[in-house]
Amino acid sequence: MPQPPNFLFIIADQLRADYLGCAGHPVVKTPHIDSIAATGTRFERFYVASPVCMPNRASLLTGRMPSAHGLRHNGNHLSYDATTFVEVLRAGGYRTALIGKSHVQAMTPFPAPSPVDPAMLGPIKEAWKDDGGDYLNEVPERYESAEKYEFKPPYYGYEHIDMVTNHGDQANGHYYQWLKSKRPDADALRDSANQLAHNYACPQAVRTPIPEELYPTSFIRDRAISYIDGVKGQEAPFFAFVSFPDPHHPFTPPGKYWDMYNPDDFKMRLPYGAHRNPVPPMRTMRAKQLDKSQNTQTQEAFMVDERELKEAMALTCGMISMIDDAVGSIIAALKANGQYDNTVVIFNADHGDYLGDYGLLLKGALQLNSITQVPFIWSDPATRAAKVSNALASTTDLAPTIIERAGLKPYWGIQGKSLAAPINGGGKARDKLTIEYQDFAPRMGFVKPAWVRTLLTEDWRLTIYKGEAWGELYDRRNDPDESHNLWDEPAHARTRSALTEQLVHEMMDNVDQSPRALRRA
Repeated sequence: MPQPPNFLFIIADQLRADYLGCAGHPVVKTPHIDSIAATGTRFERFYVASPVCMPNRASLLTGRMPSAHGLRHNGNHLSYDATTFVEVLRAGGYRTALIGKSHVQAMTPFPAPSPVDPAMLGPIKEAWKDDGGDYLNEVPERYESAEKYEFKPPYYGYEHIDMVTNHGDQANGHYYQWLKSKRPDADALRDSANQLAHNYACPQAVRTPIPEELYPTSFIRDRAISYIDGVKGQEAPFFAFVSFPDPHHPFTPPGKYWDMYNPDDFKMRLPYGAHRNPVPPMRTMRAKQLDKSQNTQTQEAFMVDERELKEAMALTCGMISMIDDAVGSIIAALKANGQYDNTVVIFNADHGDYLGDYGLLLKGALQLNSITQVPFIWSDPATRAAKVSNALASTTDLAPTIIERAGLKPYWGIQGKSLAAPINGGGKARDKLTIEYQDFAPRMGFVKPAWVRTLLTEDWRLTIYKGEAWGELYDRRNDPDESHNLWDEPAHARTRSALTEQLVHEMMDNVDQSPRALRRA
């Protein structure tokens, strides 16, 4: 029997597919991530199940769409009843570790606006009964004391946990407890009122005084190295999920990474005017930008001018380069302790950032490539060679792919497809995929919370917005930037109809089929 491989799964937060050197970005330097691509398969058409942190991370863990696993929008939680591929690995003899951001439970202290009037609810408030689980493991209150907060493992299958929540220099969790142990003035360091002087106008740009060695990226790097060194020589293989909360906003690269890149070296490739017929949310947000009524200090997407965008790009690249340096150190440690030759190294991101496409920043209901398409690189010790795959792939495909490579069997109800064939240079797993988005509050000009379903094929994108008379249809082959919406074009009515029918069939496939029947009737 061949020895099962280890897995080192590295994931970044809010990283577009095209913001890596190996993906052809003209400015950012990512030599260490590029080295993973130089020894593995880089997918050029990998898409998220949902372009939002929590739903997509739950899809990664379960191999199921948000409409099936139930974590449909940020601020909710993934039920402990949901089976994860990490649990499959653990049951199959793997040691499992979560180092960094998890985000399958809420991680802020703020209540969400409810779209349901509480006065309309009966004595039983939800369609699902309360399972009695503790879903407050990632909230800030758990990390206020000096004593390290201890989880009750396994946590969605993870035995070892070094938790990091939130983003940038506002990261919390075990990192925050560690930072306070190193610096009594930790809270002052995290206070934007005490930021270092700078001349950037970009919203949410903060020049943090936290030194590089105490920044969350460094904490995760060091904890990852400690973990893989600690399991050296042990008979059981390991799965380590190393999750960086950058380059998600706020834009807070520390030390030398703040001015590593010059904003003048970046270009606004797709300004608002590059779209031939902007959809209503785009027009609404443009109007808010012009009349200065938009809020640029929240999680909601907004529009920026060219200078602000270039600064956001430069600071984002600084955070990416810091992650890249950390990746280099982790892989060097893996090689130094002799485990690299039996470790599958994976690089991925949970979603992207508009980062200037049609003037937008951050993410939201509009399903542009910049937020739905993310990096995916698989470097396997069995076939260390550079390959590029054009096969369509989804976040839901990761769970079955890892399970198969570990030599284990999946559970009933996984909706993803194994990517073994395209990873090994032949064939494809699918010819279409769906992307789901479901908001909990009206944003981006929507009167009601946006519910969105997208069908992607090799040639087309069709997006339908629940309750809206308009939609989106793009010829991806001839219009890769999706700058001309063909939804209302008579010449494309048949295409729109055929794709809508395909989307309906895909949505039917995405309906939960678990548990399977135990009796005929």
